[in-house]
Amino acid sequence: MEKRELICIGCPMGCNLSAEMEDGKVVSVTGNTCKRGNDYARKELTNPTRIVTSTVMVEGGGMVSVKTASDIPKGKIYDCVRQLKGITVAAPIHIGQVIVENIADTGVPVIATKEVTA
Repeated sequence: MEKRELICIGCPMGCNLSAEMEDGKVVSVTGNTCKRGNDYARKELTNPTRIVTSTVMVEGGGMVSVKTASDIPKGKIYDCVRQLKGITVAAPIHIGQVIVENIADTGVPVIATKEVTA
């Protein structure tokens, strides 16, 4: 059995987790003080995902901050950032406005996190 050590980011406690894996599957998780720790370890070890934050250019100069609306597979982060690098949007831009419908073929939209006026 393979043993993996993690620090949980599921809540502010930051528990030190120990997970045992066999044949690529999580067999047990210990060290968590809440259910979120168990869930986090299992997901992180079998299908890690992240929310991506970045910026895109605004026509006429300037930038707007953006983020994925939900987490995407960790392996798609570079594809996401590369796609965002080539995007320029026109003002005005509103918080929550969809900038890209389906970033890096993940099915997840990228949304603005800042208001930008003309």
